[in-house]
Amino acid sequence: MTTAMTYTVGDSITMLRRNLLHIVRYPGLTMFVIGAPVVFLMLFVFVFGGTLGAGLPGVDPDGGRTAYLPYVMPGILAMTIAGTAGGTATTVAMDMTEGITARFRTMAISRAAVLAGHVLGNTVQAVLGVVVVLAVGIAVGFRPNASLVQWISALAIVVLIAFAISWLAVAMGMASKSVETASNLPMLLLLLPFLGSGFVPTDTMPAGLRWFADYQPFTPFVETLRALLTGSPMESNLALALGWCLVITVAGYAWAMAIYEKKSVR
Repeated sequence: MTTAMTYTVGDSITMLRRNLLHIVRYPGLTMFVIGAPVVFLMLFVFVFGGTLGAGLPGVDPDGGRTAYLPYVMPGILAMTIAGTAGGTATTVAMDMTEGITARFRTMAISRAAVLAGHVLGNTVQAVLGVVVVLAVGIAVGFRPNASLVQWISALAIVVLIAFAISWLAVAMGMASKSVETASNLPMLLLLLPFLGSGFVPTDTMPAGLRWFADYQPFTPFVETLRALLTGSPMESNLALALGWCLVITVAGYAWAMAIYEKKSVR
């Protein structure tokens, strides 16, 4: 058992190196992952921020933009993580359609490691993207009110969310019939920060949409990051965020491995 686990870890590290090399060789994808959230940050803060911020509870209308930046920043960070899913799904689909994954299945490589390499590579890319986008936010005026423990906790939450979304993205890539489908399917994840508390409070939404916004995974993700970075009440959001991370990870892993095993017996 120990030997098998050692081989799996070693193979996963090897596959991680392969995927990190892809990130280095194709910087355009990374630039898009980082650039899109930065554009949304600038758009929502400097174009819509005055109006949206003035509508936040207890905010002076004259200070809307100043109040909106710390509110929207966690939503932008969640969007950054969600945005990495498209690249991962595309890369997985390319490996599937070009026969690379089939070749790996014939080699003495742990099956879980082949997929874990994509997951770990995307997790690293997502964390780097969050760091860069957060730095841009700080440059335009975001001032986190977090202790060292809260910073470490926020980083841990980012890693867990990225890890969970990465498994889901891998499964989407394997389930897609083409690279084009794989690149479009994860776009659904980008809508969830908008259909949650990422950009406006959920209590401003119509009843049906509010119900969805309150119970979908990105709302506790955003609220947990918001609480850690700005000092707002945590309430039950941390437990919900951890629970959603576990559910998405298990579902993504099971879905991806089921497809991998099914294709392996053909």
